[in-house]
Amino acid sequence: MPDIIKLANAIISGIRLDRSDDISFLLTAELSKLCKGADRIRAELCGDHIDLCGIINGKSGKCPENCKFCAQSAHNHTGVKEYDFLDENAILEECKHYEKKGVHRFSIVTAGRTLSDEDFEKAVSAYRRMNRECEISLCASHGLLTEEQFKRLYDSGVRMYHANIETSRRNFPNICTSHTFDDKIACIKRAQKCGFKVCSGGIIGMGETWEDRIDMAFTLAELNIISIPINALTPIDGTPLEKNERLSEDEILRTVAIFRYINPAAYIRLAAGRNLMEGSGRAAFNAGANATITGDMLTTSGNDINADMEMLTAMGFDIVK
Repeated sequence: MPDIIKLANAIISGIRLDRSDDISFLLTAELSKLCKGADRIRAELCGDHIDLCGIINGKSGKCPENCKFCAQSAHNHTGVKEYDFLDENAILEECKHYEKKGVHRFSIVTAGRTLSDEDFEKAVSAYRRMNRECEISLCASHGLLTEEQFKRLYDSGVRMYHANIETSRRNFPNICTSHTFDDKIACIKRAQKCGFKVCSGGIIGMGETWEDRIDMAFTLAELNIISIPINALTPIDGTPLEKNERLSEDEILRTVAIFRYINPAAYIRLAAGRNLMEGSGRAAFNAGANATITGDMLTTSGNDINADMEMLTAMGFDIVK
């Protein structure tokens, strides 16, 4: 078996893994050594800064898409709270709350294929106001926008766009059929064309294989994605995945580490499901992760901002804006 630490050092020196490489040994390597190597790559290529992101659910429920994991899909029956696009003042208040706490970026997130014209205007107005009144970096997540919509979003002050690919190309039709993997890729490329940095990752624990996870990691590397959220599925009652077995912490850690080997300079961002791990994912920050979503605004349970900052500071990380 290849030496994991030597591989980490080679990556630090500029070598990059691609689809032609046999990396099956990463699946059987001793986890502690794998994580040590991933942490070394993170430290050398990204430094000790942890990027913190806060989100607000801009509208809830009634999503026409049929994603099997989602509590907000109208195809599922989860009893999720439903509401229309939030009032701009409520969004601004939440943004200022995150900024005051020292969080680095803030995003309005909406489920759905895209926004209606009316809701898109509300979003643009909210971003313009946040850009005027706040200094926090602005992100957005509003589905499959057009190039013209991306240009307007950019002009409103948003600089990062979130569009998860969710899983591998092979596995995507098992998770969603109301839009395609290619729809996702095209959206990402439109956002990049309009000047956005892109945040894109996916969900593990949806019945995919390790090969699917590795394929997803390579797809993101090929797209030059700067921020990669890794969500661990928390099965939600009323969704087709409600009976899926929750992932073990070791499996999540191995996934995080492998994503770091394949995407050595990206933010590997812990997202939903972090509470499946002990200490809110503490070990993952020593396995290659260098970013996280924080605050109790997720569909599934979130993480307290103060607790996250105390933990990360105690671990020796830099969380200064």
